[in-house]
Amino acid sequence: MIVLKTNRELSLMREACRISAGALRVAGEAVEPGVTTEEIDRVAYKYIVSQGARPNFLNYAGFPATACISINDEVIHGIPSKQRVLKQGDIVSIDLGATINGYNGDNAATFAVGSVSPDAERLINTTRESLYEGIRAAVAGGRIGDISSAVQRYCEGRGFSVVRDYVGHGVGAKLHEDPSVPNFGTPGRGVRLLPGMTIAIEPMINMGGWEVKRLSDGWTVKTKDGGLSAHFEHTVAITSDGPRILTVE
Repeated sequence: MIVLKTNRELSLMREACRISAGALRVAGEAVEPGVTTEEIDRVAYKYIVSQGARPNFLNYAGFPATACISINDEVIHGIPSKQRVLKQGDIVSIDLGATINGYNGDNAATFAVGSVSPDAERLINTTRESLYEGIRAAVAGGRIGDISSAVQRYCEGRGFSVVRDYVGHGVGAKLHEDPSVPNFGTPGRGVRLLPGMTIAIEPMINMGGWEVKRLSDGWTVKTKDGGLSAHFEHTVAITSDGPRILTVE
């Protein structure tokens, strides 16, 4: 069931999304060679709590941390650890959110650890821009497939592949709501976009093939071929005046 938000509910969501965006910012600022993923997770946790909110990933379906922190060929759901130390040239994806007043925010970004290869930089830039291509297609009266195809065309046209096993989703009183928002699809197909819908658009893009595998920890998802992966995400409201990005400070 898709829940359309009232203006009051959207204002509550904006606060959760503002805090989520701030937490992602400070987590990204902590990314540098020699830092552990556990340290980055702690920075994000402290920020969210300082804002009077709580991390919505922590203990969600048993996930043990505030943020999913995924390095290089890890696509999503990497578990922060004292043993995971960032190295020069790595790329690291951070996915996190906050909940306050009964509503959720959700966002993600991929960061370079120091200087990275030209291919890695191109992957990051392409994935980031594909998110905005998808957002521009999130127009009331359109369809989910308009978003999906915009992301797919942009990334595949630049030689990258789109993860198919994991997709974006609705966000609201629950962290994951209907509808699903794939990063591949056909324009004009799928659920119609209506004012009041709030969705997480989140391209997960690979340098090699799109196929992925989940590790024995039950969470971490990697590319099957070992190629690099990048991930960007915003929570977006569909309005009669066009798409509004909610995950901004």
